[in-house]
Amino acid sequence: MTFPNTGSVLTTLTQLTQQHRVKALLERVRNISVKEFICLLDFITAEFQQFLRAIELINNEALETMLEDILEVITLKMGQVLQAEQSTIYLVDNAKGYLWSKIRQANSDKPLEVRLPLNAGIPGHVANTEKSLIVPDAYSHPLFNPDLDKQLGYHTRDILCMPVKSSKGQIVAVIQLTNKAGNQPFNEEDEQEFQRFVDDIGVILESCQLFYQAGRNQRGANALLKATQILGQSLDLEATLKSVMEQARILMQADRSTLFLLFKESNELWTKVAAADGKTMLEIRIPANKGIAGYVASTGQPLNIPDAYKDPRFDPTTDQRTGYRTKNILCLPVYNSAGNLIGVTQLINKYQGSFTSSDEEFMRAFNIQAGIALENAKLFESVLLEKQYQKDILQSLSDAVISTDMVGRIVTINDAALELLGCPVKQTSDRIHKSNWEQKLMGRLVWEIVPIDNLQMRLEDSLKNGANHYVPEQNLTVGLFVTESCSRETNHINLAEIANQNGHEIAGCKCILAIPDRKNPEYYIPWNEPQPSAENILPSTEEEITHQIHKDQIKHIERSVNLSVKPLTNPDGDVRGGLVVLEDISQEKRMKNAMYRYMTPGVAERVMAQAEDTLMIGERKEVTILFSDIRGYTTITENLGAGEVVSLLNQYFETMVEAVFDHEGTLDKFIGDALMAVFGAPLSLQDHAWKAVKTALDMRQRLAKFNQQRRAKNQPIIAIGIGISSGEVVSGNIGSHKRMDYTVIGDGVNLSSRLEGVTKEYRCDIILSEFTYNLCHQHIWVQELDKIRVKGKQEAVKIYRLISDRSQPLDPETQQFLYYYNLGRESFLNRKFYQAIAEFEIAQKFQPDDPALNIHLERAKTYLSQPPAKEWDGVHEMTTK
Repeated sequence: MTFPNTGSVLTTLTQLTQQHRVKALLERVRNISVKEFICLLDFITAEFQQFLRAIELINNEALETMLEDILEVITLKMGQVLQAEQSTIYLVDNAKGYLWSKIRQANSDKPLEVRLPLNAGIPGHVANTEKSLIVPDAYSHPLFNPDLDKQLGYHTRDILCMPVKSSKGQIVAVIQLTNKAGNQPFNEEDEQEFQRFVDDIGVILESCQLFYQAGRNQRGANALLKATQILGQSLDLEATLKSVMEQARILMQADRSTLFLLFKESNELWTKVAAADGKTMLEIRIPANKGIAGYVASTGQPLNIPDAYKDPRFDPTTDQRTGYRTKNILCLPVYNSAGNLIGVTQLINKYQGSFTSSDEEFMRAFNIQAGIALENAKLFESVLLEKQYQKDILQSLSDAVISTDMVGRIVTINDAALELLGCPVKQTSDRIHKSNWEQKLMGRLVWEIVPIDNLQMRLEDSLKNGANHYVPEQNLTVGLFVTESCSRETNHINLAEIANQNGHEIAGCKCILAIPDRKNPEYYIPWNEPQPSAENILPSTEEEITHQIHKDQIKHIERSVNLSVKPLTNPDGDVRGGLVVLEDISQEKRMKNAMYRYMTPGVAERVMAQAEDTLMIGERKEVTILFSDIRGYTTITENLGAGEVVSLLNQYFETMVEAVFDHEGTLDKFIGDALMAVFGAPLSLQDHAWKAVKTALDMRQRLAKFNQQRRAKNQPIIAIGIGISSGEVVSGNIGSHKRMDYTVIGDGVNLSSRLEGVTKEYRCDIILSEFTYNLCHQHIWVQELDKIRVKGKQEAVKIYRLISDRSQPLDPETQQFLYYYNLGRESFLNRKFYQAIAEFEIAQKFQPDDPALNIHLERAKTYLSQPPAKEWDGVHEMTTK
C-alpha cells in the first residue's frame, strides 16, 4: 500500500508540529484508515531508522576522517569535471574569521593546512562578495598572493573561484580551480558548468560541517562527562593534575597537554612535563608574565596559535630542555569559583590541523570543571595540611588533651594524655603498644577512662550549654596491669618495681590500663571493657587477660591535675564536641608540698613561678642567716619521757617556724634542738637583714608566750640563743643523687652559727654581727658587745646585743646605761683602763647585772695589773665554738 504524498513523512510531521499546526496533524491522522495508518507507521519507522544511523555516525570516532574523505572526493571530481590541474575547497569559519583548507603537498603524505583571512586574497574576495571570479593571469591580479605557491613549489597561471552557499543562502565554502588544461584560461562556460551542481555541493558541504560539528560536540560532551567523573573521584592534587590534562588531551586530540598552576607568592607558573623519552618527568617553572602561558596568565586572554615559532611570545626554552618540537598551541585560563585565575591549560600539536574555535569552546567548558577539581584538590590538600598541623600542635602540647563527640566519647587523644594514663609513649621502639592504647581508648566515654570526680557532669554541661569549667588540683588515680604474657616470661612481677618505673615497660613487659569495677571496688577491669562471652574469646595475649583483676595486682599511679573542660564550636558558634585538658601538676605539687615545709605558701609560689632549674643551679646571693638553739636542752629533757620530749620540740618548733615564715624566711634545716633559717634565698630580698632581725624579735615574744603556757602547766621553761649574720653564700640543691636538700653554704653560715654559741658567754638571747647591724642599724636599738675573733676565723668582727626595734624609744635608764657603757668601751679600746673602769662603774648603777658590762669591767681591772701586749687591738679571741 502506498501512502499519499510520497515526500518525507518526517518532514511533513516536522512542518505540522510547528506552532499552531499540531491540531491539523491530529485531524489528518484521525481521518485516515487503519491500512493508511500502518503505512504511515512504516514510513515513520524508516525515517527514524535513518536518524538512528545518523546518530551512530555522529558517535563514530572516524566521522572526522570520513568527512575529510568526502571533501577530498568532491575536490577531486570538481577538478576533473572542469579540467583543472588543481582544485581546493576553502571552508568558511565565521567564528574565527578564516577560510581554511588542507592542500596536498607534492613531496609529503601530510596535507598542508592553510588559513586565510576572510577579507584577504582571491578566496576572501569571493567569500565577501558572494560572486564568482575568473582570473586569466594570477600574477598580474592585485588580490593574488604568491606566497602559497612558494610554499608548495607550484606556479599558478589562471584561476576560477566560486562561492558555495547552503540551503539557507549562507556562504559555507569557496572552491578555487587553478590552471585549466590546454593552456586556456577558465571562462564563463566553466562557470556555468559549475552552477549545475553547486547547489548539491552546498548541501553536501553544509551537511558535512553540521555532521562534523555534531560529531565533535557529541565526542566532546562524552569526553567532558568522562573527565568530570574522573575529576570528581580524586582529591589528590597530583593525581588531579594528571587526570585533568590527560582527559583534555584526549578531548582535543592533541599530542600533549599541560596544566600550569599559578603561584601568586612567587609569581610563577609551575608544572611537571614528560621529557622526550616519555618517562622522565621534568619540573618546569616559568615567570607568570613570560611565554604563551605567561601571557594568558597575566592577561586572562586565550590564545590559539597555528604556528608557535612564528609567534613572538613563544619561548622555545622548554622545547630545548625537553627535546620536543611545538607546532600549534591552544592556551586558556583556568578560574576558581571566586573568579580568580589559578592556572593555565595548554594543548600542543593537534593531531590533524590546528585548533579550531570549537576546540576553544570545549576547552572553556572543560576548564570550568578543571577549575572546580583543582579548587577541591587544593582545599582537600589544605585540609590535610591543617589536620596534620593541628595534630602536630596537639602532640607537641605538654598538657594532656582529649577531644570528645557530643556524647562524650573520645575522638582524639594526644601523647601527653596517654602518658598521663600510664602508656609508655616515649619508648619509640614500642609503637604497637602505643597504637593498642589508642585503639582501645578511642570511642570510649572519657569519664570512664579518666576517673575524676564530676567530670561527666561538667562535660555534659559543656556539651549542652557551652559552659567552661576550670577545677584546680584534682586527684587522678589510674591503675596499670602487667599482661600475663609478661608474667609468664618473668615468672614474678614486683609491683614496687613497676611503681618505680612509673608504669612503663618493665623487663620487656607491657602494661595496660585497668579501671575500678563500679560494682566491686576490690576488682579492676582492663580497659573497662565488658567481659567477652566464652565463644568470642580468641587465643591472643589481650584476650587471655581475665575480666576481673584484684586490686593487689594493680599498680596505682596517682596524679594531681588541673582540669579544664571546654566546648568545641563550629564557625556558627554551635557546640560540636568537648575538650578535656589535664595539666599534670603532680611534680609541681610534690615540690610545692616539700617547699611548704621550708617557706610560706606565698614564697613557695613565687619560687615555683621561676624556671624549673632555679633550685638546682648554684647561685651566689647576699643573705642573712639566723641560728637558734635551746639553752640547757639536755638538762631540761633529762627528766622528760620520749613522748614529752617530742611534744616539747614539736610545740616549740611550730611557733618558731611560724615566725620565720611570717617574715619571708626559708627554713633551711633542724639540727636537733637547733633551727637554721635563711632570708634572701631562694628568693632574693632587699631587706633580708631587717626581716631576719624582726624574726628574732618575734621569736623572743613567742618564746615568752610559750613559757607562760608551760608555767601554767608546771612544765619547765626554756631559753634560747639566736645568732644572726649577713654575707655572701652559695645556695642550691646539695647532696647525693638519691638524696639532696636545698641549703646555703659560706662564711656567713658559719659565723651566725658561732654567734649563736657566743650568746652563752655574754648571757643574752640575740647577737648580731656587724654585717647585719650595718644593713639595718636605723631600725634597731643595740648594745655593742665586743669585737671578737671566732674559732677557725682570722678576721675579727664586731658583735651587738639586740635590744629592740625603734618603734618605741628607750627608757631613760637604758639610755644612760648605753651612754656610759659606750664611753667605757671607747676608753677600754684606747688602753685608758682607769677611765674605762670609772665609766663602767657609772653605767653599772643603771644596770648592775648587765653581763657585757661586768665582763669588760673585769677585763679592765686585769689589764691594770697585767697590761696587754703592744699589738693588742681590743679583739677578744673565742676559744670555743
